[in-house]
Amino acid sequence: MRKSLSRNHYFVLGFLVGLILSFYIPENAWELVRDECPEATESLADKFGEDFEPHLNLINKPLAAKKPVKNVIRPRYYSSELGIREKIFIGVMTTQDNINTLATAFNRTSAHLVNKIKFFINADNVKSNFKLKNIVGFTDTRENLRPFHILKYIADNYLDEYDYFYIVPDTVYVDARRLKTLLYHISSTFDVYMGRRCDNVDLDGFGIENDRNYCDLDAGILLSSSVIRKIRSNLDWCVRNAVTNFHSVNIGKCVKYSSKIVECQDQFQAVKIPSYKLENTKLFKDLNVLTREANFRDAVILYPVTNVDDFYTLHAHFSRINLDSLKNQSLLLERSTYGISNGTVSNNILEIRWPLGVPTASKPETRHDLLPWNYINLTHIFMPNYKSVVTPLSRIDYEDFRKILNKSLTYAKYKYPDLKFDTLHTAYKRFDPTRGMDYQLHLQFIDTKKNQAEIKSFEVVKPLGRVEIVPSPYVTESTRVAILLPIFEHQVSESLEFVKRYERICMENQDNTFLMMIFLYGLDSPSKGNEDKFNDLKNLALELSKKFKADGSRIAWVSIRLPAIYSQRPEADDIMINSMYGKNQILSLAVIDLALRKIGLDSLVMLGSNSMSIKADFLNRVRMNTIQGFQIYSPIGFMMYPCNFAHFCKECDNCDVSQAAGYFDSTNYDVVSFYSRDYVEARKKLESIIPIVRNDNDIDSLQHRSDKNINNVLDMFVAAQLPVHILRAVEPNLRFGEAIRRYFENKDAMIPKCPLHEFNGDDSLRRTNENCIHLASRKQIGDAIIRFRDKISDTVN
Repeated sequence: MRKSLSRNHYFVLGFLVGLILSFYIPENAWELVRDECPEATESLADKFGEDFEPHLNLINKPLAAKKPVKNVIRPRYYSSELGIREKIFIGVMTTQDNINTLATAFNRTSAHLVNKIKFFINADNVKSNFKLKNIVGFTDTRENLRPFHILKYIADNYLDEYDYFYIVPDTVYVDARRLKTLLYHISSTFDVYMGRRCDNVDLDGFGIENDRNYCDLDAGILLSSSVIRKIRSNLDWCVRNAVTNFHSVNIGKCVKYSSKIVECQDQFQAVKIPSYKLENTKLFKDLNVLTREANFRDAVILYPVTNVDDFYTLHAHFSRINLDSLKNQSLLLERSTYGISNGTVSNNILEIRWPLGVPTASKPETRHDLLPWNYINLTHIFMPNYKSVVTPLSRIDYEDFRKILNKSLTYAKYKYPDLKFDTLHTAYKRFDPTRGMDYQLHLQFIDTKKNQAEIKSFEVVKPLGRVEIVPSPYVTESTRVAILLPIFEHQVSESLEFVKRYERICMENQDNTFLMMIFLYGLDSPSKGNEDKFNDLKNLALELSKKFKADGSRIAWVSIRLPAIYSQRPEADDIMINSMYGKNQILSLAVIDLALRKIGLDSLVMLGSNSMSIKADFLNRVRMNTIQGFQIYSPIGFMMYPCNFAHFCKECDNCDVSQAAGYFDSTNYDVVSFYSRDYVEARKKLESIIPIVRNDNDIDSLQHRSDKNINNVLDMFVAAQLPVHILRAVEPNLRFGEAIRRYFENKDAMIPKCPLHEFNGDDSLRRTNENCIHLASRKQIGDAIIRFRDKISDTVN
């Protein structure tokens, strides 16, 4: 109580003192200073002025302490950060004379089975025509230092990427599968100097007591990454003491000094890499004799192999042994898997399916995702797609079905020996992208004992093979694209619109493209003056080339005079054909043959159509998907419906693709991109079938070609069978339909019909009906018919 009273007392006292002092202190303290010291205030006012405001000078003054931010530099790959390394690197010591013989054989039998392989040669006089890759040459040709150049190269470039390094001459066959398997049973944290010990011979003064301590390089030497690291630290000592030309001794002394491993390890951690020394034998004669020896059958390393054919003989032998072993293991695994439940647990619970290892059929999320079963017989397939009811089996499908049927009959003969095959009752097939091809066969047999017919059902599965990523060459989006635009006389107006779109999309944006128009004149059409039907296009090309001359963008043209057979004006109904060439798609070959000489052999060429509408993204995909000597690109464009004609949709050039706006036309091959050199190579291979057009007079020879199944550029590439890929893919940014749309803008135009087969049975016109343009989808037409019927019914009622 007294403490609280004293505290209140102090507070009251302090408050009173402050209140009294406030009456004596002036409101403005500056006035007090001015009254007591007027000289000081007057000197400050004269020096800084009446409106002086003080500022803090922080220049060169220490601010708040900043902690340095440490940038965490992380490796590019997780494996580098976690220290995960590949298992084995093989370094092959070879010579320039053996590159195309023994080294190539070594590469073909081992490179695809190990993580990395390099070939080391002396580069005193290096040839430039080596077909083998991964060659490293050393300019120092001193033979005694050659192994240390290899070890230094490995230490500088691959030390942290591999666990083990196997140094071997090119006269050794390596069963790479087994070698890699054995290395997985050795801990990579230990020092390993492993191989076959040298024989008891006097090696240039190194007697019997020493040579047995070293691994023989003739059979290959295995070194761990830790040993290589220690050798790198003592490489100078190793070079100074390499006094002999026997590499085994030099390497052994270096390893002994660097890693303190006193002798060659013929086995490590109970793992041994068996080797076998071949005598003067001829494998193609003595292989059967050698296979009786247990040491030969167990060998991983075989040496010396001095003949290229012996490499392939040994590889075929050990590959067959490996294949037989895998088959036996697979059979045992399958039996143990099916018997794991022992009849007590359902296979569905254990997720054991047939065939073993093949995923089950995918479950459709909606009714639109159902995978249909197609009914087939020995010659035809029924309802293959929404366009056809029945079509003949292709050659590949026919051969495939015959093989399936023969396999099923072989199995039936084994399981039902008393049944005799009579006929095929029914068969169905289905393709599942996640599983493969499924077949259901119902075969009719005759029971020879009962003399009556029986039907047995068989299910056959052709599972998908292992998915592999095809390595593709490096390409960029900066390649110049040469666009070829063929133009007939009746297509001038739509070509003018295309050139204007090309100016807006490519020329104004400085896209690296070049447009070449190919004017296809009729036989008697004028080509000069105002009567020239292409005069407006020529003037526009000159104007745009002059306008964008500074950007390096230009438009050129080539004129071609067609023969009489191709000079006829197309019929009105031909507007319904999806190809700009109408019934004469073969003219696309003549166009390229005559225009290509103006471009060059190393150019990226895209054959276009004047009814197409493109975007810059499409041209970039052309650059990325067209690779010289590797791939040809044939995009599947989006055909737009003439919405203003049927009024089932709304015109929209920039809208996303949809079923209501059009469809992807897989039968249109007008647009295709390739490299000139690939095209010339393909044309030369088929010159006897389709003559090359070298001038206008040769165009007529295309009509008399021997193979009428080749009708366009893509057919030509397929028939030529070049070692290149042909990529067909949907392309939303490539759109067709300008020609049919402009046709229906004319109110007086008659409604065209799809042309029929009335052309003397020419095979080139066999698919004309399939190539007609669709004016609307089936759903849209069906809805229109239903509405029309309802309207008629309401009118009648």
